[in-house]
Order: sequence, then structure tokens, then C-alpha cells
Amino acid sequence: MKIHTLLAATLLGSACLSAATPEEIIADQVPKARSIIEAWQKGDPTDVTRVLHIIYWTPSDRAPAPQYRERLTRVMKSIQKFYASEMDTLGFGKQTINLDLAADKLLRIHLVKAPNPYAQYKPGDGSKIRKECLPTLKKAGINADKETILIFCNMSNWDPTKMRMTQNSPYYAGGNHRHGTAWQVDSALLDPVLLSKKEPKIHDGQYGHISVGRYNSIFVGGVAHELGHALGLPHNCERADERAALGIALMGNGNRAYGRDLRGEGKGSFLTLASGMRCASHPMFTGSIKGMNLQGKARLENIKITKGNRALTITGKVVTSPDSPPVHAVLAYTDPTGGSNYDATTATCVPDKAGNFTLKCTDLRPNKSASLRIIILYANGDATSHIGSHSPYTYPYSVDKDGQPDLSQIDLLLAFAPVQNARKAHNNAEFTRQLELLKNSNNKKAAAIARRILTRGHTHKSPSVIAPDVTTVALADTTPTAAKVGYFRPMYNRLPTPSMLLEANSRIFEHGIYAHAPALHRYHLGGKWATLSGSCGIAANQRGSVNFIIKADGKTIWKSNVLKAGKLQSFSVDIKGKQNVELIVEDGGDGSGSDWGAWLEPTLMR
Repeated sequence: MKIHTLLAATLLGSACLSAATPEEIIADQVPKARSIIEAWQKGDPTDVTRVLHIIYWTPSDRAPAPQYRERLTRVMKSIQKFYASEMDTLGFGKQTINLDLAADKLLRIHLVKAPNPYAQYKPGDGSKIRKECLPTLKKAGINADKETILIFCNMSNWDPTKMRMTQNSPYYAGGNHRHGTAWQVDSALLDPVLLSKKEPKIHDGQYGHISVGRYNSIFVGGVAHELGHALGLPHNCERADERAALGIALMGNGNRAYGRDLRGEGKGSFLTLASGMRCASHPMFTGSIKGMNLQGKARLENIKITKGNRALTITGKVVTSPDSPPVHAVLAYTDPTGGSNYDATTATCVPDKAGNFTLKCTDLRPNKSASLRIIILYANGDATSHIGSHSPYTYPYSVDKDGQPDLSQIDLLLAFAPVQNARKAHNNAEFTRQLELLKNSNNKKAAAIARRILTRGHTHKSPSVIAPDVTTVALADTTPTAAKVGYFRPMYNRLPTPSMLLEANSRIFEHGIYAHAPALHRYHLGGKWATLSGSCGIAANQRGSVNFIIKADGKTIWKSNVLKAGKLQSFSVDIKGKQNVELIVEDGGDGSGSDWGAWLEPTLMR
């Protein structure tokens, strides 16, 4: 077994063994995590009941759906019960969300009549709708920027004659332990009392011919799922051992399984231990806002990553600042490329008193590139992402068709960690020293990358004047006649990110051209080259969408598909006799924000 190390130290850690069942892992870890959270909260508690604030927003030309207040009370009590049951199953007790109930024991719902009719709203108008809710919330003494709010949008269309349902509503969420917003859709059929019903069948515009029970699994479960995001829970799916024992993870596709056990259609939804660890310190669940606004300050040291059959083991040490809330858990997410994190499996661990930890990640997806993320959780509800010094806190790796992980990309990141630490500390002398060490190291790829980062300007002048005996050259090492990018400034063989490395689709490339859209790079070839080949894509951890275009002597000779994060496209074009070549990156049609395009290892050949 090959070991990848940042510092070769033997560590003790609280083990998360692959042989342990989910129940055994819970029994081992949860009492330790609870002890840390409760000890910190008892030190100087600030008890307060934080409640979930419910808004009912309806277009100006629509009345609220029938019995909306009664139905939504049942919806939210069902979800309240779900979280309480899941947290209790995990060993945290019946911690759950708090609902704001009026004297009649129904939800206190803030009704907002929109200024515009239904036709003027669409699913992407969440921010617009939230803004329209703010005056009503302010009048009620609620600061939406400091609370967790849930907006039910009256944007469904029910035809009882045709038994057809469609919706045109925002349906997403985001937040953390301090505040969050979830957007949902309300309808006349949204009611958990219907979860057990296999009849009647309806036709849903998105999900097709389904029972009214399944409709409510999807949409009541959807409320529970999006509320999770508003509380700070990211997507993750269940591991194989969890699926067999517990069902479908709520923050994966669990919204579609919510309550399906009531219809005898399989196991229902459950809350993963990773999600439960986050909820356990959330002020909504603890009933305390002690240190809620403190920033968690911890770093990881002495990282080791070892590989096994469809598995990774990570050991290390959490070093927590004296002015930080204590760390009660460390999480790992192994996330295959694509899938919007829905298919990320999790591992959890509680550091020992010295901060040592061990994470065992299983169920790696064969024949896939992927990213490893580590999250540190704090007793006040905060969460921070760290993997060594790498930012934005992910490690790329891949898994072959037989399930064997390739950690060579992680080797590169670990090798560059001292360089990045020096850069972060603005220590130019140490930055250069570490690059010089890498340039002379045995890691050939790291040495080549370091050599290019150390190079001032371009190694070669125009491609048209390169000596004829040079048959292959990296285009990024040559001097363009024109260059412009949509953000920052033109850069070569690095990105303007904390890591600098040319990373895309869980791979690190040796050379390339930073090309945030709109971008243009023009090179004079002088008719002396035969082929230009390479790849292109969006830089890691960006969410843009772009088109890549290659023109020769003013004519388009190649154009990519619209590329989004996690997708690369290769090219090889004939440039025989061409005088000039242009590499162009355009917005993919949704605006240029996050359009971090990159030409990856573009190479000229005679």
C-alpha cells in the first residue's frame, strides 16, 4: 500500500473502521461528540429558542391555496418529527427544528402578497421573491439576514379534472448555522396525511404519472431536504452499508423516499451521521446561541492519506486556536465528478483529546475522477473546510475500473503545500526556496510545474521563430501577440487562485493558459507548425459555463460544446500552413460569472 504524506508522523486516532456497522460507528462517535458540544455549551450557556420563520408568498393575481395554514402546519410538524426521530436514532436525543406556533396551535405564517401577477415570476426569481418578503418580516421584528426562513411560493397549478399538477416555483436553499433561506412550492395536494396513499394517481409535469402519496414523498420530502440546506447541510448520499440498514439519505435523493415506507414501497429517508453531526451543534437544535458568531479556527497537520480497495484512509491532527470553539467532529466527503454532490459519500470521526483523528472513506466510485473534501465542525455550529493548506479545500483523485484509487494528484498537492503556505504568509523568500526545492525533486511533474512557476515571462518567443529542430512545444511557454481575459490578468502555467495549480476535472495539468471568459489569446505561427492539440475546461471549484473556440487565419476550425464544471474536452486541429491561431473563450449563455476557462496542456507539433 502506497502512503502519501505531508509529514511522515505516526498518529493515533479515533478509528472509523470499515468493518464497523453504521450502528457501531454511531455508538462510538456520538457520545464523544455530544460530550464536547455539551461541555462547551454548559460553560457559559446563552439559552434562546431560535425558531423557523415561515412565509407564504403569493402572486398578486392569486389567492393562497386552500387551507394553506392547516396543511403547512401538518407539513412542518411531519418534518419536525422526522428530524427529532433521526437525531434520536443517531444518539443525539430528540433535537429538532423549532416551529413558531400561534395560540391556536397552527403555524404563525407571514402572508406576503406580491406586487406582480403569476406570469411575471419564474423559478430563478428566488432573490426577487425574498426581497418582496423582507418588509413583512421586518414589520414582525424579524431580520431575515440573521434568522432561518422558509418561503412557500404559491406557484403550482392543479387541474382536478385532468388530475394534472405543474409548478413554476423557486425550489432551492442555502444557509449556515447563523441564517438561511429555503424556497418551496405550495399546492392543494401538499399534505403529509396523503403520504400513505397509493391512489389516486396524478400526472405531475416533472415526475410523470405517480400516486398522490409519491407526490407528497417528493414534495414534503423536498421541504425537509431544502430546509436541510438552509440549516447548512450539503448534499451527500448514503454508503452501501447505510443504504442496506437505513434507506436513502435525506440530503441525497432522500426527498423522493420520504415516507415511502408508509406505502410499503421500500425504506424511507434517513439523516446520515455526517448531517447529524452538523445539526447537533446548530443553535436551532441546541437551544443555545453561545458563541454563534465566533469563527471556528482550526487547521489540519500531519496529514496521511493511504489507499485501499475502493477506500481511502486519512489520518492527521486538528490544531485548534485558543480563541476558537472546540472541534467536535471531522468529516470527509468523497465526491465523484458530476452529480452536483448528490453522490458524495461521507465518513465521520471525533478527534481525540490531542486532536488526532482517522477517517475511513469507502464506496469509492469505480472508473471515476473525484474530489476529497474535509470539513471541521465546531461546537457553536460553525463549519470550515480544510485539507492541509490547499484552497479551495479539495483534493482530486481518480479510481480505476477495478476500484483502485490513484492518488498521484494528491501527491502533487501535498508536494506544493509548503509553497502555498509560504505564499499565504506573503513570505517571498520561502516561496521561492520551496519552489527551488521542488524544481530539483524526484517528482517529475511537480518539478516541471515548479520550474514554470519560477520562470519570469515566457521560455520561448513567438512560435514562428522557434528553431526547426524543436518539434514539440507547450503553447503556454511561447509569447502571444495579443492576450486578454475577462477577470484579473493573463496568466500562464498557473491560475490566479491560492493554489496556483492548473486543476480541472480532478486532474492537475503541467502547463496551460488561464482564460476566464471573455478571453482571447493570439499566436503567430508563421506557417511552421502542423498540429495544435490539448484539452480545455472549467477550473476546479468554479461553476461557470463556457465555449472554447479555435480560429486559424480568422476562420473557426474547432469549437467545443458548452462546458461546465467537471467536464473536459480534447482537441487536435490541423494548422499546416497557418500564419496565426486564436484561442477564444466565450460565455456559455448564462453570464460570465465564474467562467474560469482554461486551455490545458495545449501543445504545438511540427
